[in-house]
Amino acid sequence: MSTGPKSVEEVLLGGGRVWTRRDVAVRAGVRFERAVQVWRALGFPAVDDDARVFTDADVEALRAGERLIAAGLITEHSETMMARALGHHLSRLADWQVDTLRDWLGRDEGPLPDRDALLEHMAALLPEIESVQRYVWRRHLVAYAGHLLSEAQEEEAGPGAHVRDRAVGFTDMVGYTRMTRGLDGAELVDVLDRFETMTGDVVAEGRGQVVKTIGDEVLFVCESAAGAADIGLELAARAQADPKLPQVRTGLAHGPVIGRFGDVYGAAVNIAARLTAVARPASVLVDTALAGELAGRAAYALRALRPVSVRGYSRLRPVLLRRGRAAS
Repeated sequence: MSTGPKSVEEVLLGGGRVWTRRDVAVRAGVRFERAVQVWRALGFPAVDDDARVFTDADVEALRAGERLIAAGLITEHSETMMARALGHHLSRLADWQVDTLRDWLGRDEGPLPDRDALLEHMAALLPEIESVQRYVWRRHLVAYAGHLLSEAQEEEAGPGAHVRDRAVGFTDMVGYTRMTRGLDGAELVDVLDRFETMTGDVVAEGRGQVVKTIGDEVLFVCESAAGAADIGLELAARAQADPKLPQVRTGLAHGPVIGRFGDVYGAAVNIAARLTAVARPASVLVDTALAGELAGRAAYALRALRPVSVRGYSRLRPVLLRRGRAAS
């Protein structure tokens, strides 16, 4: 008779709950206050000092962080920021994976597997999931290492941050709030899936990068103004061609962009967001900096519009971008 794993921790973390958070700090050789700080940065809930909820894996994770600090690769400050970024992104991944497991359990009409059977399935699938995640991470690592080793000049902007000129774009669905009132949950999920698939495909085809999706809006970056312009125009065209998607609108800006732990910041990001908010359906608005990068190219038609007053900018000068005759 199979004994089977006794807890989720034993399956996923390789051991049961045996340590308090003070035990973990002592065994890892980390100050207690420091261990609490890292735990919170990872996004995990607070626990009582005497609660035995930690495993050997928690101890080893803290030790790994200390080894990186001792090697001089990171500081205590940057470790906290790294933990916050990891916790934010990986918690979303874990949430999706559990939802996938829930959907899988609901596919068959028969009785659900018991707890031990479910844990055995998880134990069998975990190495495959980790293999895929490791592969995707390494492929992204290759891409970012390529930027580091290229001739492009980047200005340091503090731990884990860098600055370089890039094009930034925001694209959102027009009338999304009104549309959601008439859709049930499954229909709304279908629209969001189609939107994320369409934007992800177009941005990838244009050699850009999706930074994040926020509800009905996607934020992306591109190394060139022309690449971002092509992405914005293609997004509008594909949304119009899909009867199951509402129209989209896009704002683009160009300038110094701060990259920090997978997110982007700076005036160009803010301007792109403001332009999106005032753009009409199926249109692409760009700032004067990006328009200047495109000036003189037959593939694009540019028309300066009246200045607008938006949050943070009293006289923002949008430029309407369309395909030029050569592109048509």
